Amino acid sequence: MRKVVVYILLILVAGTIGWFLNSLYNSPQTPESPISQVKPRPLDKYTIENLSKAQIQPSKIEIGETLKEEKEFTSYLFSFSLDPTLSGKEKKKVTGLINIPSGNGPFPAVLMFRGYVDQEVYKTGDGSRRAAEFFAKNGFVSVAPDFLGYGGSDKETESIFESRFQTYLTAITLLNSLNWIPNWDSKNLFIWGHSNGGQIAITVLEITGKEIPTTLWAPVSKPFPYSILFYTDESEDRGKLIRRELAKFEETYDPNLYSLDLYLDKIRAPLQIHQGTADDAVHFVWSDSLAEKLNQLDKEIVYFKYPGADHNLNPAWGDAAARDLLFFNKHL
Repeated sequence: MRKVVVYILLILVAGTIGWFLNSLYNSPQTPESPISQVKPRPLDKYTIENLSKAQIQPSKIEIGETLKEEKEFTSYLFSFSLDPTLSGKEKKKVTGLINIPSGNGPFPAVLMFRGYVDQEVYKTGDGSRRAAEFFAKNGFVSVAPDFLGYGGSDKETESIFESRFQTYLTAITLLNSLNWIPNWDSKNLFIWGHSNGGQIAITVLEITGKEIPTTLWAPVSKPFPYSILFYTDESEDRGKLIRRELAKFEETYDPNLYSLDLYLDKIRAPLQIHQGTADDAVHFVWSDSLAEKLNQLDKEIVYFKYPGADHNLNPAWGDAAARDLLFFNKHL
């Protein structure tokens, strides 16, 4: 009789264990479940909140060959290194273009973030050269990184979303490294961002909370990932790769944690925004909405709208550049 009872107990225990394991592995996985926690989440470190807490180390800026000599300024190639994954185990080189005004200095500096340029035709300084030289002629050191995958920089990661998030690391590493810039006055710093460079500038201001006066030319300000999906028809596969990768991304990550429009309250810098009404790359209603949200948050902002101007603010380019110069000088 005792053996029978023991057998029955063993059968009950085995059945209970089997039921538990079956329910564990076949139940829907939630963020709190043990199974889902095993899945790697390497992009968590790039959320806006997490980057704001990260220790992003400065890097020595190396001034390289002379690219151009003018009466008012000289252009040089420069390079620095960054840890693109925040792992402490990887270093990659980023190149860029720096314009240093003629004279003894020291001078204020403008950190410049360009918009999209096709990698196959890109040359160091493309996308910001005209504005960079204008500022240099008017007594500002202008510093424009190429970003990973461009110019003489090291190759970018194959992950399309990680490469996007690593532009913020590039920008902040350079921002933290400016004490190596020759003839900078170490005090007066400004940011200029055009198109996607405007998106980078806004995100950097949210991450760092720094009060750096910033001017934005036709900034990409729509929520992530719509800010990417909007342009997918321009790719050869009409966006199939991006949509496929986005589907995988959203299985693991919350896009809201990477979207600049939800963190505008963190901006402490005075802003100046320029937008053309004939812009076919950034609709003027995007900048209308951005300006409205910033005003509602009681941010310091000036918004200029140029009837008939395109994505590069032509034919009002000179007016926008002159207004930026006034804006910078006001905050010296």
